[in-house]
Amino acid sequence: MAINLKRRPKLSATLLGIFALAAVAFGLWYELLGSVKPVEAAAQSASSQAAVRIPVTSFEVKKTDFPVHTYGLGVVSPFRTVTVKSRVDGQITKVFFKQGQMVKEGDPLLQIDQRPFTAALEQAVAKKAQDEASLRNDQLNLERFQKLAKQQFETQQNLDTQQALVDQMTAQVKGDQAAIDNAQTNLGYTSIKAPISGRMGFRLVDPGNIVHAADTTGIVTIAQLQPIAVQFTEPEDQLQAIAKAFAAGEVPVEALSSDGTRTLSHGRLAIMDNSVNQATGTIGLKARFDNTDNALWPGLSVNTRMLVDTLRQVVVVPQDGVQHGPSGLFAYVIGDNGKVSARPIKVSESGDANAVVSEGLNVGDRIVVAGQSRLFEGALVDDKPLVAAAAPMTHASAATRARAGSAD
Repeated sequence: MAINLKRRPKLSATLLGIFALAAVAFGLWYELLGSVKPVEAAAQSASSQAAVRIPVTSFEVKKTDFPVHTYGLGVVSPFRTVTVKSRVDGQITKVFFKQGQMVKEGDPLLQIDQRPFTAALEQAVAKKAQDEASLRNDQLNLERFQKLAKQQFETQQNLDTQQALVDQMTAQVKGDQAAIDNAQTNLGYTSIKAPISGRMGFRLVDPGNIVHAADTTGIVTIAQLQPIAVQFTEPEDQLQAIAKAFAAGEVPVEALSSDGTRTLSHGRLAIMDNSVNQATGTIGLKARFDNTDNALWPGLSVNTRMLVDTLRQVVVVPQDGVQHGPSGLFAYVIGDNGKVSARPIKVSESGDANAVVSEGLNVGDRIVVAGQSRLFEGALVDDKPLVAAAAPMTHASAATRARAGSAD
């Protein structure tokens, strides 16, 4: 019994060692098991993700005509502005217009006191009548002198003197007629009429005031609103395209609201400035609009969109289908198996809502135009064709957007 008691501690130590080794082995096994499960879970997640079809909107690539526009900023101004002034001195007796009203060319505006001018006209008429009577008398005397001279009863000197008197009075009568014409003109100036059709501004002189031909402020201004003008600028790098279009014929111009969401009026390019502003790098332009609905008003700030060219039968896709990536532009193309692939593309022109793709896409390709945020290479998609809608307007230059896209 004594021997057995001495060996028991060794047996206990051996058992403890075995238990310790088992615990370590179990810990290693558990840790290894934990590291394997996430990998399997990730693989299963990727597999399930690839199997789920992602809803997207698709567009079938086709060829169509593409309008090339340039964009600018402008201000509406009257096509013509006239400051109405008096051409004679006198007192205003009547005013026939209301401030702010529309008038037509030839409408009466003001009346200046006519009495002094009527008297001057009558005086000129009377002076002519007096001189005409003297001329007739001198002509009769000349006829008598001529008869007497033929009979040698009158000297040649007296005949010449009488002829000079007739010539003098003839010239005087012509001068009297000129004075009458001038008096009639001045009398006509007392009735001031609208020189152009347009809208009246504020009246600067009230009835009863005396106006002078030398006054610089004028009486009222008239702004021609139909037609009306928009003065705007374009970047100098658009000069060649604009000049080419202007030389070829009529260049359509649209006036857009300041936020670019509405077309206010349609017009055409009327004038190109004869030089580029070196300080701003822009060319000045002026467009003419009929403005029959008075949508444009002087001083209004507008955006302009000008059609300078039309590309015939090119590959056109919605802007939403053009994606920007680290290597440049690309589009998600849907394969026959319903999987998408990112295909590099090149864009030559960009417009309001569409882009011209010069390389990378073919007619009949289907590209994703909505829902790209969840896509990845090889993803399965459930696509629905794009429903045509009104294209939103933007302000950026088409050439600027194309350059920005190529730089990505």
